Amino acid sequence: MAIVANKRSIMTLYSGAVDIYSHRVRIVLAEKGVAVDVINTDVNDKLEDLLELNPYGNAPTLVDRELVLYDANIIMEYLDERFPHPPLMPVYPVARAKTRLMIYRIDREWGALVRQIEKGKADEAQAACKELKNYLVKLSPVFANSAFFLNEEFTLVDCCIAPILWRLPTWGITLPPEAKAVMKYAERVFDRDSFQASLTEAEQDLRKIEKADTA
Repeated sequence: MAIVANKRSIMTLYSGAVDIYSHRVRIVLAEKGVAVDVINTDVNDKLEDLLELNPYGNAPTLVDRELVLYDANIIMEYLDERFPHPPLMPVYPVARAKTRLMIYRIDREWGALVRQIEKGKADEAQAACKELKNYLVKLSPVFANSAFFLNEEFTLVDCCIAPILWRLPTWGITLPPEAKAVMKYAERVFDRDSFQASLTEAEQDLRKIEKADTA
């Protein structure tokens, strides 16, 4: 996968093909129109060059000239500051703090459930799927209040939420009619050119599998 734009410096991103946190970064890169060389790496890969750059050897890892960053949220904020248009963080300090707090909550609450779904035992994964589904249903009125999550503009918060919603069918999660606002939000985000450009072939296949199962 390559996200390409004119008159931008080439960066390198070590990215998990279906890793949610890598997906966040790819969405930001696509929103900014940044030219980037993407090196897909599996969580089980032990790439020597990656280990030399990142002591943890994990994705996402961004290399920009002499700078190496290897935390998704740090990478996203760096990209937003390095390429300020379009802005994905609010201008004012209070609003920026609220955005960071929401991302923290997504990581702490949603992220814990995602880890259980992807790596837990069958019963733990099933319970986590049910909890995540109920969580989204309860949040549906919040999704209905604005075009994007708690904002009329697309922000870093949406970059964190979208990869999770994209994977719901893969996890066997079908939202009920009372979560209609969540589904409409997902459609708006998925239809964005930047989101489509951010998808790896493996992530595209997640939805192809869903369509084949429902055909």
